[in-house]
Amino acid sequence: MERRLAAIVAADVVGYSRLIRADEEGTLLALRALREELIDPKIAEHRGRIVKLMGDGILVEFASVVEAVACSSEVQLGIAAHNAGGPEIVFRVGINLGDVIIDGDDIQGDGVNVAARLEALSDPGGMCISDAVYEQVRDRLDLKFDSLGKQDVKNIDRPVQAWKWSATSNEPALKSSPGGTANSLANKPSIAVLPFDNMSGDSEQEYFADGVVEEIITALSRIPSLFVIARNSSFIYKGRAVDVKQVGREQGVRYVLEGSIRKAGRRLRITGQLIDAATGAHLWADRYDGSLEDIFDLQDNVTSSVVGAIAPKLEFAEIERTRNKPTSNLDAYDYFLRGMAAFHNWSAEGNVEALNHFYQAIEIDPEYAVAYGMAARCINQRAVVQPFAVGAEDIAEAERLARRAAELGRNDAMALCMAGITLGFVVRDVRGGAALTERALALNPNLAAAWYSDGWLNVWLGNSQIGIDRIARAMRLSPQDPMIFQMQSAMAHAHFTTGNDGEALSWAQKALHDRPDHLPALAAAAASAAHLGQQKDAEDAKSHMIGLFPKVDQNYLANFLPYQRPKDSARWLEGFRKAGFPE
Repeated sequence: MERRLAAIVAADVVGYSRLIRADEEGTLLALRALREELIDPKIAEHRGRIVKLMGDGILVEFASVVEAVACSSEVQLGIAAHNAGGPEIVFRVGINLGDVIIDGDDIQGDGVNVAARLEALSDPGGMCISDAVYEQVRDRLDLKFDSLGKQDVKNIDRPVQAWKWSATSNEPALKSSPGGTANSLANKPSIAVLPFDNMSGDSEQEYFADGVVEEIITALSRIPSLFVIARNSSFIYKGRAVDVKQVGREQGVRYVLEGSIRKAGRRLRITGQLIDAATGAHLWADRYDGSLEDIFDLQDNVTSSVVGAIAPKLEFAEIERTRNKPTSNLDAYDYFLRGMAAFHNWSAEGNVEALNHFYQAIEIDPEYAVAYGMAARCINQRAVVQPFAVGAEDIAEAERLARRAAELGRNDAMALCMAGITLGFVVRDVRGGAALTERALALNPNLAAAWYSDGWLNVWLGNSQIGIDRIARAMRLSPQDPMIFQMQSAMAHAHFTTGNDGEALSWAQKALHDRPDHLPALAAAAASAAHLGQQKDAEDAKSHMIGLFPKVDQNYLANFLPYQRPKDSARWLEGFRKAGFPE
C-alpha cells in the first residue's frame, strides 16, 4: 500500500443544513458559483488536488504546506468578498501535514483524520492548523496565528497542538520569493495599473508615458469603493513581460489595466485594455487619439472607460469623481513628470535633479500645488539621504513650499500629503502636518503615501497604534513598493514607541535588508537592540551608521525625529547611550 507525506486541507460549510432549509436552490447556486469562480481556480493555482467532495465539504491534497495554507487563506478572504448579495456561504478549514495512505484517487489515514478534527476547531471563515503545519509556514507567510494549546480531539489518541487564523484580523501575503508572491484580494473591486508601453521609439519619452499612468492611477484612486494599487508597486513590472494572472496574485487585485502610448510631435495615441486577473479575460479595450493639448481629456476618457467596465461591481453613486486637473500648462506638467522620475531614484543626485524640475514647473505655473508639495518633499528626502545637509535656510524654504502647496491644493490629496509630512519632519509642526495628511486621506482613501505619512505623524504625536494601523494600510496598498523600506522603517519606530523592542528591531532589519544605508532604520535598529540587551546588534548598527555618516552622535540622533512625548524622546536617547554612540 502506497504512502506519502502530504498537506491535507479539510473544509466544510458552516450551517449547511440551515442554509438548505432556508433556500435550497439559492444555496446550491451560490456554492457552485464559489467553486467555479474562486475555490477551484485557487486550488489549481496553488497546485492542489481535490480528492473528494462530501456534500457540504471538500478534501484537498497539496504537495506543499505553504501552498496549502496560502490557498486556504486566499479562498477564505475571497469568499468573504463574494458573500454580499446572496446566501452567506462560510467555511471552516482544518490543515494538517501527515502521512497518508493512497487508495486509488482517495487518501486515508491519521493525517486525514487530524485535518478533519482541526476543521471542527476552526472559527467560521477561518482555519485551524496543526503544529507541524505551523512550523513550516511561520517564517514563510505573513499570517498571524494564535495558539489554541494542546487539544484532545475525537478518535486521536494524543493531544494535538493547534493554531488558529482569523480572516477578520489578517491580511495575508506570501513573502517575496523567486517563485512569486501572492496577496489576498481586497474586499472590494481592486485594480493594478501597469506601466504603459512607450511606443514612441524615443527613450526620452518614458517619463511622459509614466506620468500618464500616474495620473490614471490618481484618478482611479479617488473612487472610494475601488482599491487601487500604488504606483510604486505596479511599476515594478516596468520593462518586463508579465503574466497578468501572476500580477493579480502578487498584487492581490481582481483587475489589471495595461496599455501603450505613442507620441509623435503634438499627436498622441493612448490604448488601454482591462483584464480580469483571475481568468485572463479581456473585459474592455479601446484607443484614444488626440493632440497633446488634449492629454487630460484623454486620461479622463481612459479612466471613465475602466470604471465603466468595472461598474457592475460598484455602486453607481461611487463612480463620481473629481475632475480637478493638476495644471493646464503642458510645459509645467512636462517638468513635473521629469521631476517625479528623478525623485523616485532616491539618491542625492536624483534629489537635486528632481528639485530643479519642480522649481521649473512652479516658475511656469505659480499655482501648481502638487509641484510645490513635491519640491518640499525633496528637502524632506535630503534630510534623510544627506544628514547635516539641511540648514536653517532649507527648513524655511521647506515650510514656504509646504504651506503654499497646502494653500493651493486644498482638494489635492498628493499636495496635502507631501506638505504634511514635510511640515512634520523638517519644520517640526507635527500637528499641523497631521491635519493635512488627515485631509489627504479624506480626499483619497487609496493613496498609499498619505497612509504612510499620516502613520509617521501619528507615531511622532504618540498615537502609536494608530500609526501602526496607518503604516500597515500603506503597505497593503503598495505591497511591492521598491521603497517599502521606508514603510518598514516607519513600522519599526511605531513599535519602538510602544516599548515592543523585539518587533521594532525585526522591522528595522527588514528595512535594512533592502536599504542598508537608510538612516531611520539604522537608528531604530541600534536603539531597539540596545534596549533588548543585544549589544552586538546595537554596536553593528552603530558602526555601520558612523561609517556612513561620521558626524552622527547622541545629540544629532536625539533631535533627528520630532517625537512630541517626552517619554518617547527620553527612551530614544537612552537607546543611543546604551548602544555606545559618542556624546
